[in-house]
Amino acid sequence: MSLWVIGDLHLSFGVEKPMDIFAGWEHHTERLEEAWHRCIQPEDTVVLAGDTSWGMTMEEALPDFQWIHDLPGKQKILLKGNHDYWWVTMKKMQAFLDAHGLSTLSLLHNNCYPYGEYGICGTRGWVNVDTAPDPADAKVIAREAQRLDVSLKAAEAQGLKPLAFLHYPPIYAANCNYGILEVLWRHPVTDCWYGHIHGRHLHSHAINGERDGICYHLIASDYVQFIPQKIM
Repeated sequence: MSLWVIGDLHLSFGVEKPMDIFAGWEHHTERLEEAWHRCIQPEDTVVLAGDTSWGMTMEEALPDFQWIHDLPGKQKILLKGNHDYWWVTMKKMQAFLDAHGLSTLSLLHNNCYPYGEYGICGTRGWVNVDTAPDPADAKVIAREAQRLDVSLKAAEAQGLKPLAFLHYPPIYAANCNYGILEVLWRHPVTDCWYGHIHGRHLHSHAINGERDGICYHLIASDYVQFIPQKIM
């Protein structure tokens, strides 16, 4: 049994939104499927760190969910990305997954999932800004920070060591999202995985490594060459 992570699958089996038009994304679903079958075993857990489907509704995203469900792995844990427009309330999403027999898919939203002695925690996060955020961004950052705090507390309440997963990077180049970082610093988080950053130029500014006691890992699909990354 192993734990894996990858972000930004950007699947579009139910809508017309090809990613092959972007450099580095040629045949990305075939590459991802081949790597997934090569790496992931039936008993494994995989965290999908946002931007999973281009579907605008859960119905449009259903072919993508079914594709993920049919891949190896006992549990695939999805968190929200900025392009996951299908994301609605936890109750509606869980009912939809249950109705379609998508039993290997789980949703990370104001909760955590145990994995041995660890707790899988996380939320979407939000953009980093150079100066004080405008009221709209400040509201979203506060909400996302609260959701992350709830998730981390859920792990600690069960005596689990928290592992943090975000879609947006809490640090990028010289920019920081202090609303998110302050939550991470308040809890015993040692590692944080994130996606969202695409393209070689932007990848070059991403933070990979330790900052203020936390080790950050970029796991956007194109950065990791569409190969799920093993955590443990």
